Amino acid sequence: MDAISLARLEARARVIKALGHPSRLAMVEELSRGERCVCELRDLVGADLSTVSKHLTLLKNAGLVEDDKRGVQVFYRLKVPCVLKFFGCIEAVLENQAREASRVTQSAGG
Repeated sequence: MDAISLARLEARARVIKALGHPSRLAMVEELSRGERCVCELRDLVGADLSTVSKHLTLLKNAGLVEDDKRGVQVFYRLKVPCVLKFFGCIEAVLENQAREASRVTQSAGG
């Protein structure tokens, strides 16, 4: 594998890793509905402000969200809404797993 291919794969892994926490997934999902202030995202995930800020910084550094400071409040929005297509793909994987588990259960019981 050449250096350019490796760098691209590493960049993809950073984006996927940024999505790899339930709180960050919840925030991205909420931001798909529109811009939110940090306080709303804090209330959503039930974590303290510093933890939410760390999550948002990780999402921002991965290029998934952007922020806008207005006075003392900071608002976030999705930078690339196409990430929701990735969520759709994940749901398809989960549905497939559920179907396979159901088949295994049915064949074992029958």
